[in-house]
Amino acid sequence: MTKALIVVDVQVDFCEGGSLAVAGGAAVARAVTQHAGQGLERGEYAHVVATRDHHVDPGGHFSDSPDFLETWPRHCVVGTGGVELHPDLDRGLLRAVFDKGEHAAAYSGFEGAADGVGLADWLRQHGVDEVDVVGIATDHCVRATALDAVGAGFTTHVLLPLTAGVAEGSTEAALDQLRTAGVRLDGEPQRF
Repeated sequence: MTKALIVVDVQVDFCEGGSLAVAGGAAVARAVTQHAGQGLERGEYAHVVATRDHHVDPGGHFSDSPDFLETWPRHCVVGTGGVELHPDLDRGLLRAVFDKGEHAAAYSGFEGAADGVGLADWLRQHGVDEVDVVGIATDHCVRATALDAVGAGFTTHVLLPLTAGVAEGSTEAALDQLRTAGVRLDGEPQRF
């Protein structure tokens, strides 16, 4: 089996100090960098890729009165510092970055593209059949990415210590949904 690590949305706006910060985001960035580097050295991962919210005008996804379920404050807007990967995430480890959500809400990394190639196609072109998913937020974009990964036929694991969730209730609901879909959950969720 050929395995890739998918790093989901570890961006400035989703970490402490960002416009839509998740507690523990910066710690996740540091831990993912260490894990990815060691995984590449050991040959555990053939590739490490990342996804990124990359909004131009995502329509109703942004709201001045967000419900934090389907509408959100402005975040990860192209041309702002918030769209960038967190500085504690070593970009040198990444083979590709898949941008998503330019003109519509996009939660799954499988909705994104790098140089015009979608994530599923990129993984298949590189012989990947198994993925570990890490990043932010456990209950939203990590969940959606892992569900799409298993749906696309990849053996899928979520490494819970390398994720950060928005809220405990929605994270627990997401974990139940992932288990039901056949995603393997490794470790325990971080409590920040």
